[in-house]
Amino acid sequence: MNTSITGTRRLRSTRTLVAASRRRTAGPLLGLGVLASLALTPTTGTAAESHTTPQVAAAVGGEEIVLPQFTSDPLEPANRVVWGVNRGILTGVVKPTATFYRALLPTPVRKSISHLGHNVQFPGRLLNNLLQGNWNGAGVESERFLCNTVVGGGGLFDVATRFKIGRSPADFGRTFAHWGWQPNWYLMLPVFGPSNERDGLGLVGDSLANPLTYFNPYSYANYGFSYNKLSDSVDSAVRFAQSENDPYYFLRYAASFTSDHRAVDFEVHGDQDPASLQTLGAVFFSVTDVDFPARGTTRSVLIPTTGKRLKFTFWLQPKKSPVVYLVPGLGAHRLNGPVQALAELLYQHGYGVVCVSSAFHPEFIEHASTAALPAYAPVDAHDLHVALTAIDQRLRRYHADQMGSRALMGYSMGAFHSLFIAAGAAATGSDTAPLIDFDRYVAIDPPVRLLHGLEQLDSCFQAPLGWPSAERTEKIRNSFLKVAALAQMESKPTGAPPFSAMESRFLIGGAFRLVLRDTIYSSQRRTNLHVLSKPLAIWNRQEIYQEIMQLSYHDYYSRLAAPYYLSRGIDLTVGEAQTRATDLRTYGATLKRDPRVRVVANRNDILLAGEDVSWMEQTFTPDRLTLFDQGGHLGNLAQPTVQEAVVRALDGL
Repeated sequence: MNTSITGTRRLRSTRTLVAASRRRTAGPLLGLGVLASLALTPTTGTAAESHTTPQVAAAVGGEEIVLPQFTSDPLEPANRVVWGVNRGILTGVVKPTATFYRALLPTPVRKSISHLGHNVQFPGRLLNNLLQGNWNGAGVESERFLCNTVVGGGGLFDVATRFKIGRSPADFGRTFAHWGWQPNWYLMLPVFGPSNERDGLGLVGDSLANPLTYFNPYSYANYGFSYNKLSDSVDSAVRFAQSENDPYYFLRYAASFTSDHRAVDFEVHGDQDPASLQTLGAVFFSVTDVDFPARGTTRSVLIPTTGKRLKFTFWLQPKKSPVVYLVPGLGAHRLNGPVQALAELLYQHGYGVVCVSSAFHPEFIEHASTAALPAYAPVDAHDLHVALTAIDQRLRRYHADQMGSRALMGYSMGAFHSLFIAAGAAATGSDTAPLIDFDRYVAIDPPVRLLHGLEQLDSCFQAPLGWPSAERTEKIRNSFLKVAALAQMESKPTGAPPFSAMESRFLIGGAFRLVLRDTIYSSQRRTNLHVLSKPLAIWNRQEIYQEIMQLSYHDYYSRLAAPYYLSRGIDLTVGEAQTRATDLRTYGATLKRDPRVRVVANRNDILLAGEDVSWMEQTFTPDRLTLFDQGGHLGNLAQPTVQEAVVRALDGL
């Protein structure tokens, strides 16, 4: 059921804990950023500390989990319009021109231009360190400037870093914060991106402190420096904007933490939980070739059961080869980091790869789902099977000479659905068209009992209840700040991540809770079951998001899914219908007999109980089941031994 654990999607999306811009740059469009799996760094100054009423995300047994709130957004409708314009510029102008720019100027040249731009802005850093009374910082920046100017060819080469000279970044946004200015409202600036009233004014000061501002035509070099820096991250930024259901929200919320310069407590208070810590390691599974995602082709296909078109992304080998249809985890988009990384791994080993979004992602819900909301696995798996059939028919029509045997591979919830299809357990609809058969089914870290897995996710989100109520919200904030600080470090600390058991479990639970929010919002806009009281607004989502965040996975199943299916004659709360919808053990005999099925899993997966692992061992022979002792849920996918097991599961195609 993986999500891209980012920004806190997810506390990712989700990388995918990978690379956002690491510090503030005042250049155009850089504020659009790149979402790291667990953090997103905005680029327009210091984000605001919150002064709004904290948001209650859950109430359990009378106790509340109150999430730290971000800066008030009274201009949300206008800000969303500006974000739409910025995204259009990023996608339609910067991305295509940056492809040509990178081809024209090799990486070393682009790095030198970036170093030169940073060196030119030294007066602003010096002035702001002095205004903050940071004499040591002013000295460090002066030493760095002199070294790079004299020895580094005027700043073209960053020799100061080689000489281990430190940094002391400072700008007017940080200076205003140091003087006590607490911003009150969020701003999405045209071109510059996420900001607030304090940091927006800080950009004006930064421009005035930049010496190039006063020397025409050299002042235009500032735009060149900004474009040069953005050219290397624009592809990731566009994928973030395309794959997140509401990228505006994550830009806004992440800005509250990644640029919050208060001191972070990295000490681990309490025991650590290896399984959840290892699960967080999923964020390190990313593409090795940053250009691989851009080489994919995205097309759409008409889904016969809905009459709508669903997008898919594919990489085919130049000659006829086996093709792997890849289905991601709970709520994941086909362009999310782990999906792309797994696609790259398979492509490097000679397979064509086709990616679709999860049945729980809004893209699939709105275009390929025949139900009002995803929840009943037989229907969801059938909808997925119909979509894959339509995609396969289209590809074989236009690329027949590149299409060999077929494999269906899913991870997490995608693995759960893949095994449903393998067992022939998908419910058939009114359509009678035959669905494709696969030559191999590979399930990576599948939950065995769906309700048990959802209970574990709810339990993870409730982990902060173990903290004293008076300290709870601040401890949650510090957990977020840890994530933001770690994401911005140039060299990551070695050893176990500095999270206690409650912190690591909460980060996972929070990531999946945001996935649930997107699923509920999208499904209810499509078919309103009138469970929610707030309006399902597009341009102002604060109230409806706050209401949805109070719903757990148990609430989703009992208050939305169960009544919906009960009205259609299916009782998901008890008996055979529930086990058929939620328990793979129901289909154990069929899966056991099918030699095409392979499973790769971890014994300490946070979504599995001991009895689930035992069922796997009893159902699948050793040549069809690979079990690792450690790894949590998808946390070891970056390890070569696990990747070898995944590829080996396709042997014989």
